[in-house]
This record gives sequence, C-alpha cells and structure tokens, in this order.
Amino acid sequence: MFRLISTALPVVLLALAACSEPTSDVAAPEPAPAPTTLGGVDLGQPLRALGTEPFWSVEITPDALAYSAVDSAGLRADNPGPTIQGTTAVYAAAGEDGTALVVTLIATECSDGMSDRTYPLTARVEVGPQTLNGCAASVVFLNSEPRP
Repeated sequence: MFRLISTALPVVLLALAACSEPTSDVAAPEPAPAPTTLGGVDLGQPLRALGTEPFWSVEITPDALAYSAVDSAGLRADNPGPTIQGTTAVYAAAGEDGTALVVTLIATECSDGMSDRTYPLTARVEVGPQTLNGCAASVVFLNSEPRP
C-alpha cells in the first residue's frame, strides 16, 4: 500500500500543478489614459477659443495658453492640461505676472454671431476680473472651409 501511495503521489502532484495558473514576473499593462476629447474635439491638438465684440482669442497648444485681444497686451501661461468633468473641460493657469487665465470649454454647439459657421464647443474665458464668452474648435477645423 505504501508503495502505491509513493508511486501515485508524484503523478497527483503533477496533475494539480498543471491545473494551477502560471505565475509571471511580467507586470500587468498600464490602464489606457482617459480620453481627451470633448464634443468630438481632440483636446490634445491645438485649439482656439474666440469671441467678438470685443475681438479676442485664446490659442491652446500642448505647451501654452496665449490670450490676445484688440484692446489688450495679451497674456501667456503654461498649459497645465484640462480638467475634464462630464461635458466641460477647464484649463486654469496664471501668467508670469500672476494674472489668472481660466478657459472653460463646454460641449455645446456655438455660433460666433458674425459668420454662418457652427463651432463644436462653447467657450468662457476669464482673464483676471474680465469674463468673455465665445466659441472654440480645433485649429484644423478653423482652417477648413466654412460649412454651409
């Protein structure tokens, strides 16, 4: 009987080992980064928010936010990247002089009131104490032919 157990035991152990999951020293893959699109617009690409009366714009590149206006010296700030919550993306930064520059993009269509173009995003820009309202889109969209 002892001989039967000592002969069968290695076979049973091998069978159990074959059923167990193999171990690996390879780390699990990193989760994919959160999507950076808003209203179908890739926020990782250059964007422009703009408005009329007064005319102003904010160029949003991966590196910087650059505000310009007809009646202003402008403002440049490092781009901290957007904070995305639902249908809103917010870029909050400050220029070298400490002036706050906050760009809020909302996934709702927008008209600039001066053209027939419909923009995919609505924009609200706060420059210091001033709040401006307008529209936004990718630079690629803005450089394309206006849609009918």
